[in-house]
Amino acid sequence: MLFNLYNAWQDWLNEQGLGFFRIFSFVTFRTVSALILSFFIVFFLGKPTIRRLVKLKVGDNPEFHDAKVNELMKDKANVPTMGGVLIAFSILLTTFLLADITSFYVHMAVLTLVWLTLLGSVDDILKLTTARREEGGRDGLRSWEKLLFQLGLAVLLGWFIYSHGQSNDVEQAKMAYSLNLPFLSTWEKVAGEWVPSPHLIELGAIAFMFLTVIVIVGSSNAVNLADGMDGLASGITAICGLAFVVLTIIAGSEDAAKFLRVPFIRYSDELAVVTAAMVGACLGFLWYNCAPAQVFMGDTGSLPLGGLLGYIAVVIRQEFLLMIIGGIFVMEAVSVILQVGFYKLTARLTGKGKRLFAMAPFHHHFQKSEKHEWKETQIVIRFWLISALLAA
Repeated sequence: MLFNLYNAWQDWLNEQGLGFFRIFSFVTFRTVSALILSFFIVFFLGKPTIRRLVKLKVGDNPEFHDAKVNELMKDKANVPTMGGVLIAFSILLTTFLLADITSFYVHMAVLTLVWLTLLGSVDDILKLTTARREEGGRDGLRSWEKLLFQLGLAVLLGWFIYSHGQSNDVEQAKMAYSLNLPFLSTWEKVAGEWVPSPHLIELGAIAFMFLTVIVIVGSSNAVNLADGMDGLASGITAICGLAFVVLTIIAGSEDAAKFLRVPFIRYSDELAVVTAAMVGACLGFLWYNCAPAQVFMGDTGSLPLGGLLGYIAVVIRQEFLLMIIGGIFVMEAVSVILQVGFYKLTARLTGKGKRLFAMAPFHHHFQKSEKHEWKETQIVIRFWLISALLAA
């Protein structure tokens, strides 16, 4: 909004000798400001929000279906959850204040944030009330219910992003829905001029939407699976977000994108403001979520955070870099898939299911495994370090 106000009043401001407001025209200034503002919104609203959640009695009672892990996690009983509302509010307010609110990409980011926050909130409320579940259960939405709404959002985003890319000129359209593979140059210099590489792999509407669904739904659920220890998901998301702040600024700068031979997506640099707001919100939340946690984000926070990362990666055509930067999230998701698949396969072959890991998701493997038995803080910090290396 401040960017749009400056654009509307810049002539008057200059006449009044207030030209220093020009700083709001620079996306880099607004990006750094978004990170700081978002952090302080969560920081100052954190304590009253936690008190309100405690008053509403939304404390969680984790159930891991494993006696050893339940014993290790017993201190987390009744810690308020649904702290993700604080993260979502901070991102939304910061985006409204500092991003270009006329930007198509910002509109779609807000849609992603609101849609998945509402979905996560419903899931958390059902877990807390267990009104529609069997006695003693703490399941929220059924898997197919959650997946249905995630798929619906991803299909909409895929279609809108693809259609918006086609509205650009021919050169830009190729960038907006091409498949960006590692070591494949997007640009080539011919006779001193930058031109799109003839090796670009252009995706049709169906293929683009399919890839969008895989990335957004996968990313949203992967962050959700990683949200099982104090500070784990919020810390890793902040690290991944910092990397994508840089990538979005590069993608939205024609000179930088061509020099580094990555897709140039016009106006996508506004997503740097949204991404920085996400980083700031995660850092602010980490203030209260670090061990011992005073609040959990719940699905209310983890689903939109993962969804936003996936959406941003799709827009700037860096889905494969997301898999590297978010390697811990990928590992968490893959560990669950392998664990379930291996158990079912061995059950069918031998009549008794066996587990590939001591426990899945993977962070619990190190916690339960007799060979490792890492403490929770050791797991979290070591996973942060790995994420930082992957981001680098």
